[in-house]
Amino acid sequence: MVVTRLLVMTGLFVALAPGLASAERGDRQPRVPPVPVNIEAPAGHSVYLKGYAVGTQNYICAVTRSGALDWTFIGPQATLFHTSHAGPVHQSMTHFLSRNPDEAETLRPTWQDSNDSSAVWGLSIRSSQDPAFVHADAIPWLLLEVVGDRHGPTGGKALVRTTFIQRLNTSGGRKPATGCAVTDDIGAAKFVPYSAEYYFYRED
Repeated sequence: MVVTRLLVMTGLFVALAPGLASAERGDRQPRVPPVPVNIEAPAGHSVYLKGYAVGTQNYICAVTRSGALDWTFIGPQATLFHTSHAGPVHQSMTHFLSRNPDEAETLRPTWQDSNDSSAVWGLSIRSSQDPAFVHADAIPWLLLEVVGDRHGPTGGKALVRTTFIQRLNTSGGRKPATGCAVTDDIGAAKFVPYSAEYYFYRED
């Protein structure tokens, strides 16, 4: 069922994306929508890249530190599509959880360029669920600081100058409300479809 829903979401995105792309063609700098003040990017950093993500937010039923059962977030799995410049819509990145080599292998959200395999790792430093911006059924909007980067195996560096990332215009992805209540549920996994826009910043 989750796979079917993901395929439908991806198909809808591909169908709609040409219109999105045509609205932005010729824009050297992506246009960032209004955001809550607390997740604005710091002064001295400008957006240079935008990606539309379609994928899942993944959870596992586990025992929490308090001893209760709850759905525990275990990372995203998404594909980002690039529509900021002239030309057809195409896959630009993948988004997942992996170990950051710059932080003693700490697990962090990761973005990897689909062309040159350069990658960055992000740490969420601020979030917002302001109802004036964020839908009640959607995961929060975020401001993430880049805490690690790596060139691709052949020297690719498309993402390595990234300093901050915003996750905006989210849809779906919230942890399930049921299904993690009894011992037999431990270890169950849920892959919850979501979509979002990611904005990548670098120092001016």
